[in-house]
Amino acid sequence: MLIAGVDEVGRGPLVGAVVTAAVILDPNKPIAGLADSKKLTEKKRELLYTQIKERALCYALGRAEVAEIDELNILHATMLAMRRAVLALPTMPDKVLIDGSRVPDLPMATEAIVKGDMKEACISAASILAKVTRDREMSELEVQYPGYGFAQHKGYPTKVHMEALARLGAIPEHRRSFAPVRRVLEQV
Repeated sequence: MLIAGVDEVGRGPLVGAVVTAAVILDPNKPIAGLADSKKLTEKKRELLYTQIKERALCYALGRAEVAEIDELNILHATMLAMRRAVLALPTMPDKVLIDGSRVPDLPMATEAIVKGDMKEACISAASILAKVTRDREMSELEVQYPGYGFAQHKGYPTKVHMEALARLGAIPEHRRSFAPVRRVLEQV
């Protein structure tokens, strides 16, 4: 039975896409050290990211862009991104395990697992692929828009980000439907 794990990164930030990953691990090529991406160091995540891409039976990324988040809301955009990741897999799974309490509409059996990224290796692998991908995008955004600190805070509403947002204003990648961004735009 082929089981895909799915997780997302980027529901809480004020900027950028929500990124999801779906991973079907190969039982013949185990990967040591898989865990919730937030519990790993950046160096360990990068190492595991490479191993997952090399050893997984297959994987795919999904995303929902800022315009979709603003139009649908973050929950529906996340479900859309998860659906996209699963349907992009080159091999369709028999079952999908989703980190969290809700599942997207999919044409196969699905199961939501709260804290699944700490319980299921395939979800941990998806968590790592999604986090490394989004973190890299935030580092690229920092180069494009210096002064916001995206490489450090990854778009989350930290004190540094909020001060930069107030000082520099919103960039096109900011989520206009999120209250802190909306408040800054209303002051302009």
